[in-house]
Amino acid sequence: MLLGSIEAGGTKFICAVGNEDYRVKDKVQIPTTTPEETLTAVVDYFKKFKLDALGIASFGPIEIRKTSPKYGYITTTPKPGWANTDFLGFIKKSINVPISWTTDVNGSAFGEYTMSTLFNEKIESLVYYTIGTGVGAGAVIDGHLVGSAGHPEMGHVLLKRHPDDLNFKGICPYHHDCLEGLVAGPTFEARTGKKGQDVPLTDKTWDILAYYIAQAAIQVTLILRPNKIVFGGGVTNKVLLEKVRSEFKNILNDYVKVPPLDQYITMPQVANNGSANIGNFALAENLLLK
Repeated sequence: MLLGSIEAGGTKFICAVGNEDYRVKDKVQIPTTTPEETLTAVVDYFKKFKLDALGIASFGPIEIRKTSPKYGYITTTPKPGWANTDFLGFIKKSINVPISWTTDVNGSAFGEYTMSTLFNEKIESLVYYTIGTGVGAGAVIDGHLVGSAGHPEMGHVLLKRHPDDLNFKGICPYHHDCLEGLVAGPTFEARTGKKGQDVPLTDKTWDILAYYIAQAAIQVTLILRPNKIVFGGGVTNKVLLEKVRSEFKNILNDYVKVPPLDQYITMPQVANNGSANIGNFALAENLLLK
């Protein structure tokens, strides 16, 4: 079996081919330029292989409702030139195999869920957050991605403000002090004038971020009661997660039972934020097993 994966990001597309064991056999990076140029390069790459199925995880927002005439489109993205792009339709014109279609963060969520089940954790549910230039999250319950009227937008939940952060407006142009507006990578420069990688882990800004991220973890814990919450993306690191666990414990106050926090709130199992490839392979394979 030969499976394809497209991890479509705002700066680059990562295209890969793997087998039914989700092992990558070949991979290429394609710069994200115009839709025509980028998607043509993607199709040209996959034409070299005899695929059985393909999984796509794309930046968004995207249309996931199969009943919508815009199913398969990137819709209202701020990425210049990409709004209202028929991504899936373009690929289908040249690649005639079953194709799964979901968000970039859903792909990562499904990849982490798949890895957890492969390693016999026997979990039924998982939530994956990516915290980078933006913030998003995907959830998997019993092997199914959550979202029917649309994909989740957990990066835009509203939060209680940290007492030392009341004067920071937040960077989200829609909600200001939503999760993305308060913890995404660009918030470091907005608060301190420094890039995130230049802010020492001892800086109080990391404590402020942990307070907000813990609130998001509390929300999803109380709403979905998942077996595990995974945090990936360029902002996430081990020191930050220790702070998140501490804030989570304080805020939750033992209200409900959760697993040990070092097993419940974790870094990704797949290195270098490569969970989406595995998720795409697994979602593509699922289409063949139906």
